[in-house]
Amino acid sequence: MAWERPDKFGLVLSWVGSFTDIASGPTKKEGGHNYPFLIRKTDKKPIRAFLQDGDQDLDNEHGNWFLGFEQMVAALKFKNYDFQFRAGHGFHSDTQGRSLMPEALRYLFGSAK
Repeated sequence: MAWERPDKFGLVLSWVGSFTDIASGPTKKEGGHNYPFLIRKTDKKPIRAFLQDGDQDLDNEHGNWFLGFEQMVAALKFKNYDFQFRAGHGFHSDTQGRSLMPEALRYLFGSAK
């Protein structure tokens, strides 16, 4: 939503997001794995993001979730996006994300984009 409509959804909170190849759409090529490369190749958008994932997240036929996050973080850094990433030791769950909620909300709403 933020990528397509940053004017309406410019603040992003992602816990264990799926930046892997979970194929969808008519061509089976659409998916979160494309976003790091789209970010690198397009003009910067007015998006601020707080991302969180655990280093023991899923690793299956769709890809490795933590590596997907690392690709996303590298792309956001490359394009100088306003973001924070919190890596923790954990699995595919919201446990760490919930513990970071106050920090995430302060970051997302604390200062102007």
